[in-house]
Amino acid sequence: MRKLLAATVVAGLALTACSSSSGTGGDQAGGAPGAQALQDAKGVTTVTFWHAMTGQNAAVLNGLVDAFNQAHQGKIEVKPVFQGTYDDVITKYKASVQQKGTPSLVQIYDIGTRFMVDSKQTVPAQAFADKDGYSLADLDPGIRNYYTAGGKLVSMPFNSSMPLLYLNADAFKAAGLDPAKPPQTLAEIGEAAKKLTVKDANGQTTQYGFGAAIYGWFIEQLLAESGTLYCDQGNGREAKAAKVVYNSAQGAQAVQWWADLVKGGYAVNTGRTTADAQAAFKAGRAAMNLESTGVLGGYTQAAKFTVATAPYPKINATDPGGPAIGGASLWIDGPGHSDAEQRAAWEFVKFLDEPAQQATWHTGTGYFPVNRKALDDPKDQAWLAKYPQFQTAIDELHATKPSPANAGCLLGVMPQARKGVETAIEQTISGAKTAQQALADAAKEIQPAIDSYNSSVG
Repeated sequence: MRKLLAATVVAGLALTACSSSSGTGGDQAGGAPGAQALQDAKGVTTVTFWHAMTGQNAAVLNGLVDAFNQAHQGKIEVKPVFQGTYDDVITKYKASVQQKGTPSLVQIYDIGTRFMVDSKQTVPAQAFADKDGYSLADLDPGIRNYYTAGGKLVSMPFNSSMPLLYLNADAFKAAGLDPAKPPQTLAEIGEAAKKLTVKDANGQTTQYGFGAAIYGWFIEQLLAESGTLYCDQGNGREAKAAKVVYNSAQGAQAVQWWADLVKGGYAVNTGRTTADAQAAFKAGRAAMNLESTGVLGGYTQAAKFTVATAPYPKINATDPGGPAIGGASLWIDGPGHSDAEQRAAWEFVKFLDEPAQQATWHTGTGYFPVNRKALDDPKDQAWLAKYPQFQTAIDELHATKPSPANAGCLLGVMPQARKGVETAIEQTISGAKTAQQALADAAKEIQPAIDSYNSSVG
């Protein structure tokens, strides 16, 4: 099944690259269209926008879309279309390329960046900025750096996230722990989890000390924190990554720690579905939870206890790194879309990244504001004063010194690599393999897909 998936991905890339030579405007036709393209357009220019936002995040996004459409009534209409999870979106996008029915604008998660660059299907955000003389200086440097390839901003950052350790402050106090002094390392989380685990008179666990989805992103973040690479060639930043190197001592330590907590009865295992792990935390079944800043808004609204936040843990206290940017960015499609449509998409993404909209997005969702000036917005400052939990991610990002390790791995088959790590976690929890063996096997199994992908793009 894994080999079939790898073949499908490579085939999809090849079709994408071939199809990018057709169509009008965009990077394949000499750069981004200027403002005149939209001015000359007759009637309403429609922008079809594929995204993966749900719940509160979707509500805030739809509100921003409505505000943009009202401001451009009679000229531009953005139509948001929910396409499922991040994995679903990129899978559907690849299919839409083959069917020559791509959306005008698509939200692609961070680990899809290498594929989107290699596909040559989109118009770089840098091309529009250069065309207009539009300054990108207000975009957070660390976030801008993640989405820069070959010296160009390839997509427009939008919903950037940082990983956090979430705490049930009430449970901490009940266990005699101070939520203001949260665990900082995996070992400290393990010790706290033992004290936070509660059983009833029948010996049934009513509260686990820890719980997180079996999600490869969490291991990626622990490696970034440790200053350890996920893939070679400087995490794919110096040259195209040729192999994964997550089967390091640090990777094995992180996976084994997770498995030991579950097997010891101190961590609830809710599987790979992130919504299930989130529900366990919100319901009080898990007193600590690893998650993105993007769920903070939903957590504070849904939980019947005080939600506290702490910086993402390190494997060891002396680890020199910091977390990597997560979330997603916006890609403007070129081939098959008119110059007016491309231009309208650019106007929309510019609108979303303005300070006022980013302040609305930050305070409504918890995602980090990609525009630094959003933090100066009175609305944002008032929100931070009321909900100091949101400050944690800001401090975490500003305290992180950029490095290849926390820049994130640019790998054409990164989604499959992430799933391989998730399989390794499951195998270690079940006792089928040691963490080191499971990761080594995952690295070996993903290698043919990496080789095929790199061969297909040259």
